[in-house]
Amino acid sequence: MTALSVRELTKTYKDGKVALDGINLDVDAGAFFGLLGPNGAGKSTLIGIISTMVTKSGGKVEVFGNDLDKDPWAVKSSIGLVPQEFNFNTFETAEQIITNQAGYYGIPRRLARARTEHYLKSLGLWEKRSTVSRNLSGGMKRRLMIARALVHEPRLLILDEPTAGVDIELRRSMWDFLRHINDQGTTIILTTHYLEEAESLCRDIAFIDEGRIIENTDVKTLLQRLSTHSFLLDVDTVPEPLPQLGDFTLKKVEEQIIEAEVPRGSTLSELINRLSEHGVAVLSMRNKSNRLEELFMRMLDVEDKE
Repeated sequence: MTALSVRELTKTYKDGKVALDGINLDVDAGAFFGLLGPNGAGKSTLIGIISTMVTKSGGKVEVFGNDLDKDPWAVKSSIGLVPQEFNFNTFETAEQIITNQAGYYGIPRRLARARTEHYLKSLGLWEKRSTVSRNLSGGMKRRLMIARALVHEPRLLILDEPTAGVDIELRRSMWDFLRHINDQGTTIILTTHYLEEAESLCRDIAFIDEGRIIENTDVKTLLQRLSTHSFLLDVDTVPEPLPQLGDFTLKKVEEQIIEAEVPRGSTLSELINRLSEHGVAVLSMRNKSNRLEELFMRMLDVEDKE
């Protein structure tokens, strides 16, 4: 079943700015889908239209087969939205915010309280349930937004930059929670500037730029387009000069760090073995740059040339 179907979607604002220029997009039910693009690309406008917050200029939107124009309530009740900006009452407690949100969807008080407890506990906020929201940390506020979006148990969760400003450790715990609810059947659409986040979480990805989808594919296929992959290797010693290793390209970065380009079809194990043959022991390694970011910049270059 298709969770989201968008056809020839357009949005032109009153000042003449074209935010969306004929978007076509399908997201399968149960998918963890990434929507990526630079600032001003149209991501937030697209999300706003899908979630009934922004009026479209033209085109068609269906959520789980419900037409946005014919049955907006069915669409809205199927969606949980986590926007970029904190938009809850800062003078209410965490518990009040979630319980009151449930009331907007007609959820009985007893069930609302049970769900509030469940999601606050799941997101590590139960001990802060009586804390006024303005006194919560930024990371706690982000998690509170997710709990609020889930209290009516939507089939589609839309996350617009959900981990912006969140520290790495907390971001990883949020990833685990999102993977869990996705495994339980919730379809997730994620926008993020942390491209390693999309690479780690999403199975399918669409890139949007200037109101148009410029790429829509699965992550694995996308990453296969890279001809090389760059790594930073921490080594015990950097020989002078650096050994010549055929297709592998090496460059000294610091006293004990080598940058290595590994061509597609070759493996890290092969590189490490070749270095060992030259007396260089690899102590640790990491990606030099995010591969999706690299691909996105290449796609933009292709678009500019066309």
